[in-house]
Amino acid sequence: MITTTSMENVQIIIQARMTSTRLPGKVLLPLCNSTVLQVMLDRLAEFKEHIIIATTNDGSEAPIVELCKEQKIKYYQGSTEDVLSRYYEAAAQYGAIDDTTIVRLTSDCPLIDPLLTRQVIEKHQRSQFDVVNLGPHSGYPRGLDCTAFSYQLLKKTHQLATSKADREHVTLGMAKFSSIATFSFAEGESLEHWRLTLDEPDDYSAIKAIYAHFGNSLDFSYPELKKQLKEKPALTDINKHVNQKSV
Repeated sequence: MITTTSMENVQIIIQARMTSTRLPGKVLLPLCNSTVLQVMLDRLAEFKEHIIIATTNDGSEAPIVELCKEQKIKYYQGSTEDVLSRYYEAAAQYGAIDDTTIVRLTSDCPLIDPLLTRQVIEKHQRSQFDVVNLGPHSGYPRGLDCTAFSYQLLKKTHQLATSKADREHVTLGMAKFSSIATFSFAEGESLEHWRLTLDEPDDYSAIKAIYAHFGNSLDFSYPELKKQLKEKPALTDINKHVNQKSV
């Protein structure tokens, strides 16, 4: 278990915007008598005091800001396209220091698992790895993605990255400017074909169907989810044709 002391120097930064090109406003679509973003926040309720919503400053973000104010969630408004600067500035705004563990999440993951997120945080804080990943490239379904790294590494990448791709994708340039050791959690089997992320309308249909299968309860673990998806393949068939947007 993570102690209170070890969590004191952790920021969980969730990037969220209203201007998604494939599914505009997706983070506030209705889900479980709530919204996609609220469901994600509820799934991560144990980490509430450490969460920062990194949203945009292009004028479209008002509903996200309003949700943060209502739920007393910290938030920061920054560049729409330069997500790297948005992360760096959000972390700095809320007092990050060099050894602060920054956890990167994206707001299109309403099936995020708090126990897996906890594992990533623990591993980063208790090991010498510069970056700790949990994502689809190690067998996990897309939509549980979680990455932890230090504020010092984030700051250096922000200072040196110049390409559009490196500015848009927070962790992409980290290995280009620093010699880093990376640890990736392995699922143990190949489940990358399951899409638990929200990019297109059929993803939304699949996520709604999965939650309906659980009676719109938010209280289930990744092992429980995996068991049900294996038993009910029709749920993951809904969006299996959707292609992930390439970097």
